[in-house]
Amino acid sequence: MANRITPTKANLIKSKSVLSFSQKGFELLDKKRTVLIQEMMTLIDSAKKIEEEIEGKFADAYEAIKNVSITMGVSNVEEVTLAISKEEDYQIRFKSVMGVEIPEIIYQKREMIKPQYGFYRSNPSLDDAIFKLNEVKYLSYQLAQVETSAYKLSIEIRKTQKRANALEKIHIPRLKNNIKYIQETLDEKDREDFFRLKIVKKKQSLKAMK
Repeated sequence: MANRITPTKANLIKSKSVLSFSQKGFELLDKKRTVLIQEMMTLIDSAKKIEEEIEGKFADAYEAIKNVSITMGVSNVEEVTLAISKEEDYQIRFKSVMGVEIPEIIYQKREMIKPQYGFYRSNPSLDDAIFKLNEVKYLSYQLAQVETSAYKLSIEIRKTQKRANALEKIHIPRLKNNIKYIQETLDEKDREDFFRLKIVKKKQSLKAMK
């Protein structure tokens, strides 16, 4: 493909400029890829820790629910829990990490839960179970944020890797071949012009001697 480009000084200057720009672009993509991978690995570690914490909290919540079922009866627990309204206590906003929009769940963690059921139909075990389930809920927010962020970063890493590979293995080598071809062609032309000029001068010198 190198011999398709016209070997002129203008094309040589243009090709060198594009090569320099492409090399800088590859360096930026490589740095971006490194930062994104580091960020994703941090998120993966966080996700593992949150999953372990959720597993422990959920086990505690399950035990609390069993205690409530025993002390209150399953039917009473169902009636009371159906009366509890669903809370919309979080918002989602986005922040940019190396150009990638990742979600951030904004919520206010409430340590104390406002009862929505009568005390005469419940007991402290129910409060304990709801408190523990609430902890699981907040951890689930964190896990959803971390997992979604890691997924979005993984997609961007693949895109960045693809662009970097295209530059490193296709575009930059092609530019280098073009530059080499143009430079060699121009050098050969300069040599031919030099020898041609030398011959002309020699002929002129011989004519002057006659």
